[in-house]
Amino acid sequence: MKKLMNTLYVTSANRYLSLDGENVVILEEQKEIGRVPLHNLEGIVTFGYTGASPRLMGTCAQKNISLTFMTEHGRFLARVCGEVRGNVTLRRQQYRIADNTEKRIEVARNCIVGKVYNSRWILERAIRDYPLRLDVEKIKEKSSFLASRLKEIRTCESPDKLLGLEGESASVYFSVFDELILQQKETFYFHGRNRRPPLDNVNAMLSFAYSLLAGICTSALETVGLDPYVGFFHTDRPGRASLALDIMEELRSVMADRFVLTLINKRIVDSSGFLQKENGAVIMDDDTRKKFLAAWQDKKKEVITHPFLGEKMEWGMVPHVQAMLLARYIRGDLEEYPPFLWK
Repeated sequence: MKKLMNTLYVTSANRYLSLDGENVVILEEQKEIGRVPLHNLEGIVTFGYTGASPRLMGTCAQKNISLTFMTEHGRFLARVCGEVRGNVTLRRQQYRIADNTEKRIEVARNCIVGKVYNSRWILERAIRDYPLRLDVEKIKEKSSFLASRLKEIRTCESPDKLLGLEGESASVYFSVFDELILQQKETFYFHGRNRRPPLDNVNAMLSFAYSLLAGICTSALETVGLDPYVGFFHTDRPGRASLALDIMEELRSVMADRFVLTLINKRIVDSSGFLQKENGAVIMDDDTRKKFLAAWQDKKKEVITHPFLGEKMEWGMVPHVQAMLLARYIRGDLEEYPPFLWK
């Protein structure tokens, strides 16, 4: 159970929510383990299938408290909300910003600042932790390049130029990604990003991790009432959750890339768990996928301190917090959207 910015998150799957007077009561095996006054809440998000009492759902609807149900893995199921909660006005403002180049780039720029900053942090962290096993000069050179691009990104006013700076920065970061693979080098190597389909073991895991992360980001945006398909950096495309991809950019390296490197370097996976299809696509077999998902769930439970809020939370909560911060910016409660800048 975690309360963040007037939203209650119930992260354990076996907890049931009920109402007692003006309090939401959290039950586990029919025993009360916590309660929170409803007048302090704007929203409740619960992960799992145990559910909530009809009385609580009705009261939340009357009081305009959004009650959102997610699977234990973070997939959006449904949201119960009152007659008017502001989602319509929030989304209308989101669409206005998306249609305004000057406003749109303010959000897009911060997302890409987060992406490049965190990518650089991955390189700097590797230099610090493994100075004797890496080509330190080579990686420092790439890190310095990313630092210089950060300055340009912060002042960029053109969507096309921002797209170019993002692509160039990603290319420089990935040019030394293979250096960060310290174990199983013969079968786990990275010679460049490839997808649709991935053509090697590392790209197969990166694509899978990105898919999981995109799903979490989409659910997080649904939870706060934003339209995940209308983005600010990624343009509209039928079937593409563009806004989810926007907030995912700043989390790719610290949540997905670093996770894949851990699986390889700690030998949690090995090359016997990968299959190559006739078209060259590389996929994980069922056992390796299960190992991957189990480790991903453990990763999401690791506790960190959010760099903007200064509060402790699980990694799995970070996309939800970023979605909430973005919603607050769109509503005008924050002067700008604060990207996730990991340290």
